[in-house]
Amino acid sequence: MEITETTEGGKTVAVLDGRLDTATAAVTEAKLLGLLEKGGVIADLANVRYVSSAGLRVLLKAAKQAKTAGASFSVVGLQAPVREVFEISGFDKIIPAFATRAEAAAA
Repeated sequence: MEITETTEGGKTVAVLDGRLDTATAAVTEAKLLGLLEKGGVIADLANVRYVSSAGLRVLLKAAKQAKTAGASFSVVGLQAPVREVFEISGFDKIIPAFATRAEAAAA
């Protein structure tokens, strides 16, 4: 998993590239939680081809930390297989998902 940072509309964008699974969950979690200490975060998953249950747990933990801190956390660019996992697991009702970074930044 490669994670790069950028900004969009005053929010930090974490651009994830790779698989979000057991092997990459700990590093991804540490990075996202660290970014949330600075404020709202948009997780750009356009280059994520696979999310396991461990990956979903990371995203849920980030969303919970953001809520506790009064910050925002959302995801963008869900590929079809990842979107399907979000919908089946009900995460689409828990974590706001947007098509673009601009939409997420405006929310």
